[in-house]
Amino acid sequence: MSHVFHRHLQHTYPVAVRGDGAYIIDQQGKRYLDASGGAAVSCLGHSDAAVIAAVQQQVSQLAYAHTSFFTTEPMEQLADFLIERAPAGMESVYFVSGGSEAVEAALKLARQYFVEIGQPQRRHLIARRQSYHGNTLGALATGGNAWRRQQFEPILMNVSHVSPCYAYREQQPGESEGDFVARLVRELEDEILRLGADQVMAFVAEPVVGATLGAVTALPGYFQGIREVCDRYGVLLILDEVMCGMGRTGSLFAAEQEGISADLITIAKGLGAGYQPIGATLVSKQIYQAIASGSGFFQHGHTYIGHATACATALAVQHQIEQRNLLPQVRQLGNSLMARLRQRFAEHPFIGDIRGRGLFQGLEIVQDRSSKAAFDPSLKVNARLKKAAMANGLMCYPMGGTVDGRTGDHILLAPPFILQDSQLDELVDKLALACDQVFAELPR
Repeated sequence: MSHVFHRHLQHTYPVAVRGDGAYIIDQQGKRYLDASGGAAVSCLGHSDAAVIAAVQQQVSQLAYAHTSFFTTEPMEQLADFLIERAPAGMESVYFVSGGSEAVEAALKLARQYFVEIGQPQRRHLIARRQSYHGNTLGALATGGNAWRRQQFEPILMNVSHVSPCYAYREQQPGESEGDFVARLVRELEDEILRLGADQVMAFVAEPVVGATLGAVTALPGYFQGIREVCDRYGVLLILDEVMCGMGRTGSLFAAEQEGISADLITIAKGLGAGYQPIGATLVSKQIYQAIASGSGFFQHGHTYIGHATACATALAVQHQIEQRNLLPQVRQLGNSLMARLRQRFAEHPFIGDIRGRGLFQGLEIVQDRSSKAAFDPSLKVNARLKKAAMANGLMCYPMGGTVDGRTGDHILLAPPFILQDSQLDELVDKLALACDQVFAELPR
């Protein structure tokens, strides 16, 4: 019996013992093509020699120094690297150990900013339905996924949730893309006014929605409209790029492709590529200066923020991505993957939508394409797909609750940036085999 408190206590997990590029190898020698990067993490695969060497070198020199006593060269260098490449207006970086921590830090920074500038009445947060922002209590409250929130609702703070830019299901018949975008932007403005124009602290959104919707991109003009509304009412815009950022969509920051910046940007996952746990919150000049010229102290902190080894590792990861010119490769591989998915699944009776950007792509599963009806959640289609894919040597990221947090299924794909063209064929072939096996078992 294992003494590990695993994620699922009725599940037996294979034992991973080695990484080889885009593959993880288990104790029995079976190879699994990592088509999801774990959870959009392993952008350089599992055996990058340069990153491993950077970890070893930093540990041999200085593994850790508490940030209440010291700064370190890796932390300073990584912050410089990120700010030099960040969207306009970013001034500083607050390092943490993962995505949920990054979101928590952003929420607290937003609140403290308004206290510092003499607007302590601003306390309301607005986010979107079917968003995911992490599993700590503040991040979970901000996220809009009903299934994840349900049993913890009594201990969550109140957060308003407006509609996501989810055109496949929420754009109305006869409604143009422009009209749909305008309706969503008005919905945010109406919610700000309902709560009180001087009472709202921040709006939080993922530029490309990951785990809960399966790589849903916004329509053109959506984020520009959102940015304008936030500016009109003095509301901070927090962009959660924990999953979609750090090159995953083909640019270092996903916001670049939306033509906007933000007041706070959260990153993690691909920042350290899984070689060390690390996340960060990028902070605008406006917020930084307000706190620096006020109390001078951010009332927050964790033991491992700015961890020297984690920062050195993340810097090595980012240098590899830049020096090997992997971002254009992400765009090229993403186009090739999308073409293969459409060729294989565009007419599939149980695939309703194929979407995404770069190496961040999703397939929405439906029982009926014409009505977009989802399978009964009791069938656990997403769990069956994950099991079948693993049996065929493929790691992918199927999830349930796509439609409303309870019904609907999708498959998220977020493979390493280092894939070879032949591995795209392997990915799609194994995914198709898993789908065929699962759908053949389902009641008609």
